Order: sequence, then structure tokens, then C-alpha cells
Amino acid sequence: MVLGSTGSIGTNAIDVVTSQPERLRIVGLSAHSQWETLFEQASRLKPHWVALTDADAAARADITRLPPGTEFLRGRDAVARMCSDPETDIVLSAIVGSAGLLGTWEALRAGKTVALANKETLVMAGSLVQALLQQHGGRLLPVDSEHSAIFQALAGHHEEPLDDLVDKLVLTGSGGPFRGRNATDLTDVSVEAALNHPTWKMGPKISIDSATLMNKALEIIEARWLFNLPADRIDVIIHPESIVHSFVEFRDGSVLAQLSPPDMRLPIQYALNYPARLPGPARRLDWNTLRTLHFEAPDRATFPALGLGQEVAARGGTCGAVLNAANEAAVGLFLDRKIRFPEIARACGAVLAQHTFSAQPTLEELMAADRWARQEVYRWIRQAPPTTTP
Repeated sequence: MVLGSTGSIGTNAIDVVTSQPERLRIVGLSAHSQWETLFEQASRLKPHWVALTDADAAARADITRLPPGTEFLRGRDAVARMCSDPETDIVLSAIVGSAGLLGTWEALRAGKTVALANKETLVMAGSLVQALLQQHGGRLLPVDSEHSAIFQALAGHHEEPLDDLVDKLVLTGSGGPFRGRNATDLTDVSVEAALNHPTWKMGPKISIDSATLMNKALEIIEARWLFNLPADRIDVIIHPESIVHSFVEFRDGSVLAQLSPPDMRLPIQYALNYPARLPGPARRLDWNTLRTLHFEAPDRATFPALGLGQEVAARGGTCGAVLNAANEAAVGLFLDRKIRFPEIARACGAVLAQHTFSAQPTLEELMAADRWARQEVYRWIRQAPPTTTP
């Protein structure tokens, strides 16, 4: 099952599955609104179901283009139906943003294995997701390259408490398109420049998160819940080559890392085949051409999103839902050229500081905090109208 099959992760997942037809088969695909791409995928893969969550797109979709035997589902309940079906073994959760929480939640409630590419699920509701895993016996396997690298470095220790085993988890990041710039340099950067990632090809929202380093902030929070370690044991290092995808510092002084070219098909393949390691379509390292690997501390003054991530990982509660929603709203405004690049992190910080904190929220309270934070970003913008982004 691939949730978000028309996006970057979804299309890479399809590439992995089609390379292993004797082992993997897609039984369902979902998208939000790109029905033509979804139906083209269905014509090739012939799944049991396809689902569109956007009502307008579902109404426009030409279902005569679906292959015989593929059932068309629509609306929010469609994802839940596909995820809970007994024929579904693994759900790849690749829907970008908070919209991906519902599918992941339903899959875990059905006791499924979830290959998690949607970091917002744990950012928003990490403690609730952990409780859901305990209650229903599902399993989370990370697909983000950084968390997959840590998961692989911890092979053989997944059943042990990491608190006595690990000193630190270190997430690597390329630094994005503005590595080496100072805050003044970023005042007037364009949308096009922010989307121009040096090593990864991603969708617009994730590309902007990489430019602000908010992606690292969200990954700190995700790692806190995924590996059950406190925020002060999770760090970030800039590594522009994107070859070392993260590493683990153990208590005995050993450091284990996972290396590979920047190709999302490898962590996807590892999650779908876990614990087996099988040949696949991902690129291989060429040791004859690999010359140097660089590492440097992140510039936290120029990229304040990192500090927000550490704060939220430490506090928990409603903070993750608020930060994630505020960031999604602010990134949307930047992409629409209504705010400047530095105002993304400023808006997030302001909204986070103003929210009414709850330490143990319900899922309904988290969704309410999500809605409030989005509205608060727009209110913040109206109070201090920014200059249009170039």
C-alpha cells in the first residue's frame, strides 16, 4: 500500500516494488488530487484499489481510465479502508505534511507495519503513536534517509533500551542551498533559489524545509519519538556531500554510520524488505571517485529553526503539532511570495511561543492545535505585513 503515490517518495517506492515483482506487490495507491498520474500508475500496476482524498478531484476523475478489477475509492475513509484490509501487509506512508497522519494512524490501529516517510506523524503525535503501537502491535520502520541510517546502525539492538547503549544520535544534513550564507544574505532570496537543493530532488514543501533547516528540526523531533531518547542526546551536523546519512555514537566510543549515494530508493527498499537486504534499483557508491567527506557545525543563528526543533523535542505535548502546522502555513505563504524567507522561522517561533501548551493532549486536541496554529500564522502576518518576496 502506497499512500501518496504521486509524490517523490511514492514514485521511488513504485520503482523499488517493480524491481522486485517476485517479492513485492502493490495492492493500493492513494493521492490527494493528481488523479491522472494516479490512474496512469494504476494502469501499470493494477492494484485492487486507488483512492483520491480530494472531493473535487474525485468528482473530475475519469474512472473509465482505470484497469478492470481496480476499485475507485474517495474521501478520507478510503485510506482507512485500504489500510485496514487484511490483504495489506505494509503501508508506505508518504503523504507530505499533517495530512499524512490519518493514514498512518489507521494503519497502526489495524496493527500493520508502516514504512514511515511522513515525519509529521511523529512530530505531531509522537506519544500517541507510541501508545498505539503498544496497544495494537503494529510496527514503524523509518524511511527518512537519516532515521533509516540510525535504524541500520542500531541493527541487533532494536529490542534493547537505548538509554544505556547510546551516547548520541547525530543527524546529518546537506545544509541546503544556503549553506555558508549569513542572515543578511537571506533577506531577499527568491523562491526559485530556495527550491534549488544541491543534492536531493524533492517536492516544493520539503525543499523549502531543507533551505530553512526546518527539515532537521522536524527530524530531531521524529528521532526523539522513534528511538525514545531525550532531545539533548540528538544532534545535527552539516555534511554537504549527503553520503553519510547519520550516525550513532555508542557509550564505548564507537561510531557507526550508514553511507550511500543520495537516493531515497535505498531506505525505501530497506523498509519494505526488512530485515532482508536484497538487490534493488538504488545507486551504489563508487569508491574510486569518492575523495573527501566534509562536516561542519550548523549555523544556528542564521537558521533558527533548529533551536525550535530542539525546544519542541524537549517539551513534547502540543508543541509538535503547533510547530508543524505553523511551518506548513508559513512555507505556503513563502511559496505564494507573500512573505520573505526569514519570516518562515520567525512566524513559527512566534506562534509556538503564543500557544496554550498541553502536556498530554488527545488526538482531537492535537488537530485543534494544528488548525489554531495555521490561523495564527495568518494573523501574525496581518499584524506585521511583510514585503513581498522577490
